[in-house]
Formats: sequence, structure tokens, C-alpha cells
Amino acid sequence: MDLKQLEYFVHVAELGSFTRAAAILDVAQPALSRQVRRLETELRQTLLYRNGRGVSVTPPGKRLLEHGRGILQQFERARQEVEETRGSPVGRVVVGVPHSIGRLVTAPFVAEFKRAFPRATLCITEGLTVHLHEWLVAGRIDVAVLHDPIPSPSVEFVPLREDALFLIGRRGGRRAAASAPIALKEVADIPLIIPSRPHPLRMLVETRLANMGKKISIALEIDAVGGIVDLVTRGYGHAIVTANALLIAADAAKLNARRIISPRMSSVLALATSAERPVTELSRQTADLMREFLPKALDQSAKAVAPQGRPASRNRAKK
Repeated sequence: MDLKQLEYFVHVAELGSFTRAAAILDVAQPALSRQVRRLETELRQTLLYRNGRGVSVTPPGKRLLEHGRGILQQFERARQEVEETRGSPVGRVVVGVPHSIGRLVTAPFVAEFKRAFPRATLCITEGLTVHLHEWLVAGRIDVAVLHDPIPSPSVEFVPLREDALFLIGRRGGRRAAASAPIALKEVADIPLIIPSRPHPLRMLVETRLANMGKKISIALEIDAVGGIVDLVTRGYGHAIVTANALLIAADAAKLNARRIISPRMSSVLALATSAERPVTELSRQTADLMREFLPKALDQSAKAVAPQGRPASRNRAKK
């Protein structure tokens, strides 16, 4: 097995077509097919199912694809480390951010990144915290911003800020009419639109309620912040979110937000990097840039929608 064979296989597997992969890689399709076939011979496994519409990955192929992505990214990082000795950071860095803040920070952070690292390439991907954590451990992303990360020996965390949690509902409803804070035990009686397990917010709410001898009441399980807020706006239930979620709502004016107290509920936003893989200079400097940028950017955005004039967050950036 060599890197070229692995690169060819990963492209074919991800694109689902030898033709498309050959075009992207700028190689002749027969040569590409031969290299993938040699890889299968070397491993004595069929990696791809071939049919008239393209290809699909076999179970052994799925395992190799997962490892192959990490291996190729590690090789790219090693190349970047060597090139960075010649001057400012170069290469490519992948940053993962939660859906709840992606729309708020992507464009301004790209501008900051371009000013700081004009020779480098930035890729930003959005996902649930659970998935971002998995991608970081697997080597698919270099830096991640996570909500309430669970301590892990594989990942290093730096807390950035702590955001208050609010119960939101559609204005005009029986429960949404009040704007006063609400005790957590009262939330147990309200049907919630909430992410599925093991989303950190879901686990946090269930754990706190369980300590009170209460259970969560579920209206819908939705794993997308934008979708949750939209459904609340349409009157399908209530939700527990940070003020950041209101910033991505198309009709935030239709929502009422109540701070959750007794106990006060909050969500920690943290910056994460791998504790097991070498980190390139570009990744280190990108993480430092995000650490400085994110709290300020979210504070500026949150001032416009802080519910009932209350502070939306407490900045706890560690520098």
C-alpha cells in the first residue's frame, strides 16, 4: 500500500465514481482503476462494489476509508510543518463549529483568518457537538468549538465562554405570555423540542431534572438548532437554547425567552484540539485566533437579542 493508492481510493469512495474521481485527481480513469485494484489485491479484500451507476463502499472499504482520511491528513500536516519553517503558516486547516453559531461567526472569522494567514487555506464545517468531537478524534478536523464537552484524554479543551440557557416559546401562548425567569422543575411539565441523546444539552437537562426526581417531557427530537427554533416559532412546542440560537431565528420577534433558574442553567462553549496527534503551527495559530475572536464576536451579536435586557452570557475566555 502506498499513499497514492490510498488517496485514489479515498477519492473514489467519497465521490462514488471512478469518472468523477479521475477528473478531480487529473489522472486517466484506467490508471486510477488499476491503482485501486492493486490496493484491493494487496489487502486481499474487495473495497468497492462496482455497478453501472458508479461505486459503493464495502464493509472492509468503510474501515479503510475511515483510516485513510486520517492518514492522508496526517501526511498533509507533516508536509505543512516542513513548509512552515520557510515563513508564515501555510497549508490547510479544518475548523468545526456548532450549528448554533456557524451562521454568526463563519464569514467574520474567514475575514480574520485571511488577514492573519494569507498563504493558508481554511475549511469550516458545521455539525453537532457529538459529531465534531468524533471528527476531531478521528483527525478529520483540526480545531473544534464544542458545547459542554465531556472530558476526554483524547482531546484538550479551553473554556471560551458560558452562556445562559433560556426556555423559549411562541409569543401569545399560555406559557409564553410570561417573561419572568422559570424554575427548572417547572420545565419538566412543558413538552420540549430537544436534540436526541447523547447531545450535551439533552444530557445536561435530563441529569439536572433527574436530581430533582423529575423527567423530561419530549414533544419532538430534532438534532438541528435552526430546525428547533423554527418549530418553536410555528408553535410545535418549547425549547431550551442559548441566546445565540435566537440570532439565527428568522422570526425571533415571535419568540418569548425565559431565563432558567433554580438552579441557573448555562452552557459552556469550549475550544478543542487533539491531545493525541501532532498539531501543526497553522492549527495552533488558528486555535489562538479563534480563542480571541469568538467571545468578542458572540458578545457583539448577543447585545441585539439579549432577552428582556438580561445579559446573554458571561465571558470566561482564558488567554
